[in-house]
Amino acid sequence: MNKIYVVGIGPGKREAMTAEAESALAGSDLIVGYSKYIDLVRPYFPNHPVLDTGMRKETERCRMAFEKANEGMTVSLVCSGDSGIYGMAGLIYELSTEFPETEIVVVPGITAAISGGSVLGAPIGHDFAVISLSDLLTPWELIEKRLKCAAEGDFNIALYNPSSHKRHDYLQKACDILLTVHSADLICGYVKNIGREGEAAVVLTLGELRNTQVDMFTTVFIGSTRTKVINGKMVTPRGYRDV
Repeated sequence: MNKIYVVGIGPGKREAMTAEAESALAGSDLIVGYSKYIDLVRPYFPNHPVLDTGMRKETERCRMAFEKANEGMTVSLVCSGDSGIYGMAGLIYELSTEFPETEIVVVPGITAAISGGSVLGAPIGHDFAVISLSDLLTPWELIEKRLKCAAEGDFNIALYNPSSHKRHDYLQKACDILLTVHSADLICGYVKNIGREGEAAVVLTLGELRNTQVDMFTTVFIGSTRTKVINGKMVTPRGYRDV
């Protein structure tokens, strides 16, 4: 049967790739993905043929994977982080009705909320929400509502896609929404280039975060009212000592 693995490769370094992901990639005839993600895995599988596309070519990329699988290839479609969290797994299943003869295997990976959290300390040790600030597929009004509701629920929040050239002020706008609920001294943090060259982590307050410029390779962490700084690390207690 034709087969597509939808593979979450984690943050990029081989050590953070699961054994299942590595096995799927090694056993594939072709690796398909966004060009930057292909660049991350190519050094580990130098003899594997690849097909890549640029940004905003997700549907085209998935169709390419199906077409190659229909030619009898075992294909790995790679996603940064986890294949289901802002990854290609959902779109592959949506398109699968056109390709009923293809078997789909979703291979999970370490998402940025987890890999970035480990760099900062333990920022999501309790209930948390993951919210993307990209309004390419989600109206900004809905993103605003989700931010406000998560803050009112005192969730820790991991913000994906916090900024880009066209959305340079979106993190500031998000912080302004959060500041209607939280105080400016709420503990926050961010990690750039998680698991890659140039990795850097910063712990700061929500007020300071509002005036910070980040890029699309950064994951931002908003603390809850229980979050604290311990030895320079961002920590949200689970509450075991309160039992």
